[in-house]
Amino acid sequence: MKITGAYGPATYRKMFLATVVFAAVASCTDPDLPEGPYPPGVDPRGESVDGIEVGNRLMEAGEYELAINAFTRAALEQGMTTEILTSIGTANLGLGRLRQAEELLRRAVEGDPDWPVAWNNLGVLLMEKGEYPEASKVFEKAYALDNGESDAIRDNLRLALAKIENPDNNDVQEKEELKLVRRGEGDFVIRKTP
Repeated sequence: MKITGAYGPATYRKMFLATVVFAAVASCTDPDLPEGPYPPGVDPRGESVDGIEVGNRLMEAGEYELAINAFTRAALEQGMTTEILTSIGTANLGLGRLRQAEELLRRAVEGDPDWPVAWNNLGVLLMEKGEYPEASKVFEKAYALDNGESDAIRDNLRLALAKIENPDNNDVQEKEELKLVRRGEGDFVIRKTP
């Protein structure tokens, strides 16, 4: 069947698809929603999800750019806290933006010099840059502040000391991976891409 008229076949096809989409959207309406042409508003009684928690979940998924956006939104609500500085710096480290990561992580350790997470993640950055002596001192400080309770910080310190003794030995780094830590459960691991 050939369609003739003022419109060509492509126009009729687009109108048909638009009708199908409109019908599909109309069938998905919730009967509890108010009638009207406007979409439902925001529930003022609803609770928003903490931006830091969203960012941490995105970090675990390897979505560093999205994590930076989540941490930035959290900073708008909470201010640029040490935790947010550390989180954004760690996400930049995951993206390979070492200069930005270092600036943020150094600001974090200046802001809260007693928080071992920031010190550990700064140490991981220094290891990535190949600055093993400074990294080992940073890991020692993080380990001391943590009272030796974190296996991740201990492993990072051990790896840094091994790299100082033999910086040309890459076998140690292939067997062991640097571990980034965060506040709360879990830790992040920096993995070398094959």
